[in-house]
Amino acid sequence: MPLTRRAFLPLLGVIGHAQQPLTLHPESLTPFLEPLPLLPVAKPVESGPVPRYRIAMREMRVAVHRDLPAVRVWTYGSTWPGATIEARSGQPVSIEWVNQLPTSHFLPIDHNLCGAEKTNPAVRNVVHVHGGRVPPGSDGYPEAWYTPGHAETHRYPNGQEATALWYHDHAMGITRLNTYAGLFGFYIVRDDFEDRLNLPRGAYEIPMIFCDRSFTPDGQLFYPDSGQPNAPWVPEFYGDAALVNGKLAPYLEVQPRRYRFRFLNASNARFYRFEIPGLSLMQIGSDQGLLPAPVPMKRVIVAPGERVDLIVDFAGLAGERAVLKSGPTELLQFRVAAGKVDDTSRLPSSLRTVRRIAESEAVTTRELTLGEVDNLVAAPMRMLLNNTHWAMPVTEKPRLNSVEIWSLINLTDDSHPIHLHLVRFQILDRRRFDAFAFRNGGGLRYFGNAMPAAANETGWKDTVQADPKLVTRIIVPFEGYSGRYVWHCHLAEHEDNEMMRPYDVLPA
Repeated sequence: MPLTRRAFLPLLGVIGHAQQPLTLHPESLTPFLEPLPLLPVAKPVESGPVPRYRIAMREMRVAVHRDLPAVRVWTYGSTWPGATIEARSGQPVSIEWVNQLPTSHFLPIDHNLCGAEKTNPAVRNVVHVHGGRVPPGSDGYPEAWYTPGHAETHRYPNGQEATALWYHDHAMGITRLNTYAGLFGFYIVRDDFEDRLNLPRGAYEIPMIFCDRSFTPDGQLFYPDSGQPNAPWVPEFYGDAALVNGKLAPYLEVQPRRYRFRFLNASNARFYRFEIPGLSLMQIGSDQGLLPAPVPMKRVIVAPGERVDLIVDFAGLAGERAVLKSGPTELLQFRVAAGKVDDTSRLPSSLRTVRRIAESEAVTTRELTLGEVDNLVAAPMRMLLNNTHWAMPVTEKPRLNSVEIWSLINLTDDSHPIHLHLVRFQILDRRRFDAFAFRNGGGLRYFGNAMPAAANETGWKDTVQADPKLVTRIIVPFEGYSGRYVWHCHLAEHEDNEMMRPYDVLPA
């Protein structure tokens, strides 16, 4: 897969398209002073056949670096990021999401955006479990928001294989602001099959959430605006600093043995190129669970919303240090203990069978464009799927238990991580095409041969990097439930400006 334009953007110094006040430069802060926080696991308030959780959204202040004052964030529960929810495949859980946030927002709302009109409350929220096979009433539909002082209970059946999902806010028109404020956490599903593989576990399995942020000179969260008071939306935002589990440039003490790292990119727009110079990253899983076999990677490109599952072996670095990087930026330092340890974990040569879906199983092929529409009279531009606004009639209506091929035709210069709710899918291929001819009614004219999915993309996915001037084809079994869901770009600024569409799964 070719590297995208965004994958090469420097991690530091890009803060949007408009002129903005000076922000704190993270280079002025000493790195690797504090340990990586380990994400706590949420505890149910009631056990039994259907464990029940009660998780509040609230404002709190957290320390992201020793030399910065406590930063105001919004979070789930009493930690930031929110506690990890751990579930077993096939065992449902019930979560009461309680909105205890303030009634005013501390980030710039653009009331021109669909769903963010002045007639709507400034603070409104709804939780989506990203990658979950969930009935429509519990999926976190963007217009099903509720306000401070209210709560909603969602039921999650967990009828899927072991994988690392995540939960985050999904309120229409302000998702980018609510997630930037801090509303996200891991949701990990486990099953007996994966347990039997004897992968590193317990203290040797560490979930990590990566997000970029910028800070004002006094150490508070900074989010840019366009410079137009009545239209503050910016097309994309890249923070100056990268946080890992809510800390800026922490360190992690490890033993000279294998570790399992679950990485989540929770940034609004930032792509990461993860690498540990001198070590191989053995990728064993992606969004929807294990790959068929481990794939050795020098670096792994992860888009917003995507997850990767990695095995890293520190046995050859006893007594030394290593650094996790993205491009030139050092994200996390590993401090490897001296000596030898007895590592009883395994890295099997085969992981999980992933049946490849034949194209002949698809009953429908859809050609769907990813585009930008400039408004020269009134800013801002629109980011549209299939040149269709959110409120227009639903056009994608797959049947439950059917298979479709979606051809994502990227007419822009951006790589768009496209996420479909409810389903998992497989990547077929990517192929260059003549975008000029397509725009002018010439249909799809391809250049060269199709590029098959990379080895680390051969598992099940729920988010795909649709790269510029390429047609990205995915094959999708619509399994689980009928009802209304959404598909969208996971660049949060794009999603909030109508690069999101509802789709209906019709009964079989």
